[in-house]
Amino acid sequence: MSRNASRGKTETKGPAGQSAGPRASGSRRAGPAAGPSQRQLRVAEEVRHVLAELFTRVEFRDPVLAGVKITVTEVRISPDLRHATAFIARLGQSDVEVFLPALRRATPFLRSQLSHAVKLRGVPDLHFQPDTALDYAMEIDALLRSPIVAKDLGPQE
Repeated sequence: MSRNASRGKTETKGPAGQSAGPRASGSRRAGPAAGPSQRQLRVAEEVRHVLAELFTRVEFRDPVLAGVKITVTEVRISPDLRHATAFIARLGQSDVEVFLPALRRATPFLRSQLSHAVKLRGVPDLHFQPDTALDYAMEIDALLRSPIVAKDLGPQE
């Protein structure tokens, strides 16, 4: 019996019969560069749907948030599912930073609503950040359409 087998680990054999090391289970990943797990992605998308629905259907008591249309573009959740960062935007507007303090004040209410809609052991702490991806994309598009770049991209001989 091999040393690893006596400790309860199974080893896999490579194509030539060499030991390929302990068998990797589906839940283990190769460090932080591997990206979010399927569970993280699934929970984050569910949280995004619930928050988006809350922002469209609920009238907030906070006068800063009353009547404001906020879009939740993405939610990223920590590996332990305890912290969720929601990226928010207002379509056609770039003044979303004004609403961040009001959203922090509304976080306990949003977490309570989230706890009713999402079946998890613990509801993640919500953090809000402005989504600048659309602004960045529009900036890049404007650069690509500029006359200087168009001259470089013109017909070549």
